[in-house]
Amino acid sequence: MLVIEKQRINQDFKTILRSMVCLLKEPGNLDHVYDLEDGLRHSKASLLGVEWLKTQPEVAQLIQERYIAPHPDMEALIQYPQDSLGYAYAAYIQKSGFDPGFYRNIKVEDDISYVLFRSRQTHDIWHIVTGFKTDGIGEIALKAFELAQTRRNLSVFLVGAGLLGALAMSPEALPDLLNQITSGYQMGVKAKPLLAQKWEENWEKPLSQWRSELGI
Repeated sequence: MLVIEKQRINQDFKTILRSMVCLLKEPGNLDHVYDLEDGLRHSKASLLGVEWLKTQPEVAQLIQERYIAPHPDMEALIQYPQDSLGYAYAAYIQKSGFDPGFYRNIKVEDDISYVLFRSRQTHDIWHIVTGFKTDGIGEIALKAFELAQTRRNLSVFLVGAGLLGALAMSPEALPDLLNQITSGYQMGVKAKPLLAQKWEENWEKPLSQWRSELGI
């Protein structure tokens, strides 16, 4: 058993290193992000992060319930009032040319895998609610927000990778990136837990109301 565990740890470590190198070369490649997240999945930091999330009653309830929303119907959502979350989400997906089911699927078999799945499922909703763009700086700012909200080790790695990438490739962008990271983290500290929300059951709620209720 110890041999198998050691082999898994070694494999995860290799996956993490390989993914980090690949991300520095191709920061926009989501496969590298998912590989990194999969490599971090069994770490002690992942377990501690989920245990911290479960100290928040609303999040703990969602984790226990294993709430998984159905695949969103874009044609239906675009018919919602233009000030609603549903319309904002559908318009965002259509304008960006994204697939709402783009994320790598993961089998939900424990608390950690559930948090990973739900985080992937709602990633674009978090972009809309927080207002962070999907460009490089916007993604890193959202990861800083996620770090404050969830303590996910993936967020630590991606914020670090963003800083290293800027330092190596575009050091003139560092001041703006640091400001965005600080802003994202502070926003995450002040806001109510986004992970606890059942967005898909309240598509009709105005986006401004969501933001007001969540403290964003």
